[in-house]
Amino acid sequence: MAIPAAGCGRCPRHCGALPRCSGRGRSPWRPAYAALPCATRPRGADVVLVQNPERFSNPAKLSLAVQLSEDCERVQNKDAWELADLLRKPHLKGVLGSHDVVTGRSEEPDVLWEFQQPEIINMINNEEIRLVGLRRNPNEPLGMTVQVDDNGNLLVARILTGGLIAEQGTLHVGDVILEVNGYPVGSPEMLQERIAYSKESITFKVAPAKEDNIQESHEYATNVAKQNGVKSVCYMRALFNYNPMEDTLLPCKEIGLEFQHGDVLEIVNQNDPNWWQAIRVGWNGPAGLIPSQELEERRKAFVAPDADYVHKIGICGTRISKKKKKIKYQSKANNDYDKAELMLYEEVTRMPPFKRRTLALVGSQGVGRRTLKNRLINSNVDKFGTVIPYTSRPQRDYEDNGKCYWFVDRETMENDIRNHKFFEYGEHKGHIYGTTLDSIREVINDGKMCVLDCSPAALKVLHNSSEFMPYVIFIAAPGMEQLKTLHNYGRGSRSMMFDRQSSIRFSSQRARTLQSLQTMFEEEDLLRMVEESACLQRTYEKYIDYVIVNEDHDETFRKVVQQLETLSSEHQWVPVNWVY
Repeated sequence: MAIPAAGCGRCPRHCGALPRCSGRGRSPWRPAYAALPCATRPRGADVVLVQNPERFSNPAKLSLAVQLSEDCERVQNKDAWELADLLRKPHLKGVLGSHDVVTGRSEEPDVLWEFQQPEIINMINNEEIRLVGLRRNPNEPLGMTVQVDDNGNLLVARILTGGLIAEQGTLHVGDVILEVNGYPVGSPEMLQERIAYSKESITFKVAPAKEDNIQESHEYATNVAKQNGVKSVCYMRALFNYNPMEDTLLPCKEIGLEFQHGDVLEIVNQNDPNWWQAIRVGWNGPAGLIPSQELEERRKAFVAPDADYVHKIGICGTRISKKKKKIKYQSKANNDYDKAELMLYEEVTRMPPFKRRTLALVGSQGVGRRTLKNRLINSNVDKFGTVIPYTSRPQRDYEDNGKCYWFVDRETMENDIRNHKFFEYGEHKGHIYGTTLDSIREVINDGKMCVLDCSPAALKVLHNSSEFMPYVIFIAAPGMEQLKTLHNYGRGSRSMMFDRQSSIRFSSQRARTLQSLQTMFEEEDLLRMVEESACLQRTYEKYIDYVIVNEDHDETFRKVVQQLETLSSEHQWVPVNWVY
């Protein structure tokens, strides 16, 4: 029904700008809109109606009831007092309050949205809107993340496995959140604010997402997952520490999962190429976000602009060349390349108790590995064994071949090295020393655990082999004082200290000078040992299963034996390549 432009013949477009309210009869907006002077009416698509004029003709009944009850109390009339008591009844107040809530709502929300949220209203006309009710613990997170798309719609971006929303299954990735508890929300900040005001009950007004957007998002995530070779569900051992509160790239720090080096994580979702959903094994709680292998590799391999010397100006204004030097890979420099390898996660699987085949004792030189190895073998010769190394050094008269060394010529050793028959090898004073893989296999075939005090650089060969299944224990150097005690204890009668009864020590200035120099050199060696121990532990931490600080020989031996017994009685997490 058109509204005549009373008293105005120059603006008929303005007077008929409002749309009809189909199915509801005469629109309540038209009388108030027609009564406006033409000069004050908004034009065309600029119309924004913010309040229903019929609300003024229907005031709040609860406030009127309160006012009427107060007036009745002032009147000296029994019927008035009875009416006042009736108006104060909780049930009547509840009915009147509900009436006020219903009548206070806008009867034409589509008119309000026609000009403010065109994308959402277009979707609402074609899709079914639903209300989703949740009851939760106020301190419990909902377990979802949101984002704003190009059209300004607030979408559900991610649902965390094990969270409240995932368990109820009422929201889905791609759903558009329109309102929370009756309040419109258009940004993550508004949503977070409304949820914070809510207590135990939350009601979402949700519009489903478009199928094509969901399909594109799902296909993209699936393709990325296939290209990266990841699985839908697996277990990973973390090889670094992670604190979500310090991660500047995490979209929501509260849903991040903190873990330490060595923790086993159950990966439950890898659809996002940058953020995986994981649960820490042995910890009861919902899934959290952790950085993916790809994201963490890019972050750790990133070179800050301040450290990029290729594109900087050199001394005296000369520009450093952009041409990069090509480095050819050489097997002798393999250790240098291994140090630059980024191992962030290792896929593992849970195995029942079983006996490991090799025990690798690693640590800095002089920390007591060889003493520990010999004591372990002598304690049970039927359970533990070791290998006899090979050398190209000429055999001495008092030496027996195969007792301390196997003596072979240099040409044979070099040929075997080229054929990858040696587990590790090195050169000392012009002679080659090394341990063959066959000698390790012989000890294992005898039913014994092969104990090795090998170089840390050889751990990669052991770790990646399902044949040897090593258990690696790192013997860490203690503090300087404990190290001095262990060093003096180990020297025993072979100590190079001067005889306290010698008169030369107290009379000769040269003797006192030599003693001071010796003490200084010993302290430098011990300090170098401590620094080397810390460096080795940081470099080869990804291969280490257990760390023992060697403060006491007896206590260290007891811990090693106890740890080996634990392996035979408890389940173990081992690399998947040992099993499959």
